[in-house]
Amino acid sequence: MTPRPARTKRSRDGARRSHRSAADSPSRQAARIRRSVRDGRLEDLSPLLLALNDPSPGLRQTAAVALGILKDPRARSSLAVALTDPDVAVRASAAEALGAIGRAESREPLESALGDPDLRVRVRAAGALRALADPASVPALAIRSSDPSYEVRQAVCAALGAIGTDAAARALTTLFADPSDRVRREAVLGYGRRGDVGVADTIRPFLSDPARRVRVAAAVVLGRHRDQESVPLLLRRLEVPETWEKPAVLVALGRIGAPEAVPALLTASDHPAHWVRVCALHALGELGVPEARTAALAHASDASWAVRGAAALALGATGSGDELPVLLELLQDPHPWPRRGATYAIGRLGLTEASARVREELADPVAEVRLAAIWAVGRLADDGAREELVRLLYGVRPGAPDDLAEPGPDAGNEAPLRSDAESRLFDAAVQALGRLSHGVPDPFVQRALAEVRGRLSEEELDRLARLPLPEVGNDRTPPTLRSLFESAIAASADDEEPG
Repeated sequence: MTPRPARTKRSRDGARRSHRSAADSPSRQAARIRRSVRDGRLEDLSPLLLALNDPSPGLRQTAAVALGILKDPRARSSLAVALTDPDVAVRASAAEALGAIGRAESREPLESALGDPDLRVRVRAAGALRALADPASVPALAIRSSDPSYEVRQAVCAALGAIGTDAAARALTTLFADPSDRVRREAVLGYGRRGDVGVADTIRPFLSDPARRVRVAAAVVLGRHRDQESVPLLLRRLEVPETWEKPAVLVALGRIGAPEAVPALLTASDHPAHWVRVCALHALGELGVPEARTAALAHASDASWAVRGAAALALGATGSGDELPVLLELLQDPHPWPRRGATYAIGRLGLTEASARVREELADPVAEVRLAAIWAVGRLADDGAREELVRLLYGVRPGAPDDLAEPGPDAGNEAPLRSDAESRLFDAAVQALGRLSHGVPDPFVQRALAEVRGRLSEEELDRLARLPLPEVGNDRTPPTLRSLFESAIAASADDEEPG
């Protein structure tokens, strides 16, 4: 066997250089960046800021995206420079990141990016200005209202709507006649965000727009403004065979509170399309008429899970308490949406006899149902739920082992639930505990609140302080969440083990 020749020092050094080059390849660096942002704020941003100047455009884009996720204001100036990067994807990601950071100093660089030759960058820049919502951006946005790309004009409408000043409203009116129905739709929605009395008069004619997406937007705005004068026009829209716009019209009629719409709503509650039945039941529930209870009971066993959920919510809005057997049956539904609706209904109707059963829903595998259960036990003032609520406050799901610090993702949840419920579970638990401890000092709850308060930043506490507490009985004035935290700290100050 011929002996293998020994590698020279030069070849070994070349192998080392090759290994180092592979280890520091742009793809590996990008992977390290993605790992670095998983834990949130970074004290040292220099690796990301250096990556913004890397020769690889893919790595520069990854760094820009990561800085947007971190939302660290220290990256603002570097991202502003990245708006002039030769690569389109880097410029677009830098614009989006600046919007996420939300610093007023980013306004002028983003306004300059509105003139970028690539429409993707212009769209992202307009989206970032929407996040900033600075009235000073109106002139720059108004100039782009004649952009050749409808996508840019659409993003401009959204930004102007978020700003909401008189100047922004005037700029939006110039887009009411835009050839793109997508732009007209966004202009109607943006203009409708204003709270002025005359908004409905301006938007009402759009119920006759040739494009259905514009008519839908008009119905949404008129419902939001509770425009009684639009009721005849909305009822006329229900007479057309087209079902695409019916849901928005039905919801608008419910928000307006038009009793003359009840016959049409009852007819719609038996429509073949399940999404029409859902919105009809929702509208009937908002009206609170006796017919709503009858329709809800009739659809509590509907073949569609969405309709069963809407029926449960309608029973909560119009029921008398005799519906408890139906609601308890819905709590056994295989789909989470009816369980969620039934849980809210029991809490809203104040059916304290079902408190123990609702408490079981705190351990439901779906976050939306747990959120409903937290709200319901607070509304029912169920003191038996305090331990489960405290465990949720610590991030431990009821029924989990005591040493489980993180509940983990919902296993097997394939339902199309569109909600950020998981991120609101903490807020809901604090609110419910505030209801339980109001007027009756509870050392167990106070210690938990005191410990959690110690882990909250002032910014988080301010956010929580703005959340409303569930209603309290006996004509007592509910405390603010801030006062709950502070009183808990004071009450536990002399405790040997405040945690």
